[in-house]
Amino acid sequence: MAPRRRLVVTAPQFRWFSLAAFVSMIVIVLTGGAVRLTGSGLGCPDWPTCYGHRITGSWSIHPLIEYGNRIVTIVLVLVTAATFVAAWRREERRRDLIGLAGLLIGGVVADAILGAFVVYSRLNPWLVSLHMILSLLMVIVGAVLYHRSKYVYGPGARADVRDPHFRLIARLLWVPFGLVVVAGTAATGSGPHAGSSQGQLVARRLPFAFADATWAHSVLAVAFLGMVTGLAFAIWRADVPAALRDGVRRLVLTALVQAAIGFTQYATHVPVVLVELHIAGAVSLAIGVTQFHVKQTAHDRVAGTRRPARAPALAATPAAG
Repeated sequence: MAPRRRLVVTAPQFRWFSLAAFVSMIVIVLTGGAVRLTGSGLGCPDWPTCYGHRITGSWSIHPLIEYGNRIVTIVLVLVTAATFVAAWRREERRRDLIGLAGLLIGGVVADAILGAFVVYSRLNPWLVSLHMILSLLMVIVGAVLYHRSKYVYGPGARADVRDPHFRLIARLLWVPFGLVVVAGTAATGSGPHAGSSQGQLVARRLPFAFADATWAHSVLAVAFLGMVTGLAFAIWRADVPAALRDGVRRLVLTALVQAAIGFTQYATHVPVVLVELHIAGAVSLAIGVTQFHVKQTAHDRVAGTRRPARAPALAATPAAG
């Protein structure tokens, strides 16, 4: 009998695994925000079960939402585990892809354990803020994994720096972005959406005024917006590749939309719909900063991962005379 062939994952196939892992990181942030904004954070007072030895809770809305989020987390663990196995089985095994996929698994497990502490601490606002920051970090790692799955990295691979000055700025941009995120979680942690609902134990809030935290977050956000806008003008006036221009344009547009949502939600007394949109904006902004960072070097595309070129439009047929 012929020996059994080992499962081999092609590079184009692994790209889809990494995309699934990346998208799952985004989904868990959005569903986690929904749990908090619907007041379902204590819908299941135990972990990993919902009530004592019962896997699920009652059919009321809050236990369903909270346990639904836990099911999403389980799916996320399965997706990241499959991505890690696929990285090992990739036809051209790369350490960077294996490391990033392993980091996602570690981050998801850490996020789940932190979620347990959040439940048992009755929504401690410091832990809830840390939960959000860790989830955003996983989104960033997922974005890097998906990017690298499409391009050739490693010893001997092409890695042309597009512009050394803008590469330095792209690295430094993580500092103000991180400050904006931390200030944003502080504003949320002192705001009206504690994650609990009426009839439950009232969750604690961070020990400073919501108006003060929002003011600090707004100042940092405006400063960040000014930085990326100035960066956009500098890039558009410089002789740089189109990839940098596309990256900074998307970053500026995302920052503008996020700022508009933030101002509107504060002016309208922080409605839950706008807060969820603001969370989605934070995710988009994290992806935008990541994409701008990885675009600073040019790499060859992995064979089979390029989008098919669009067919050229048919020339108009002249009317018969």
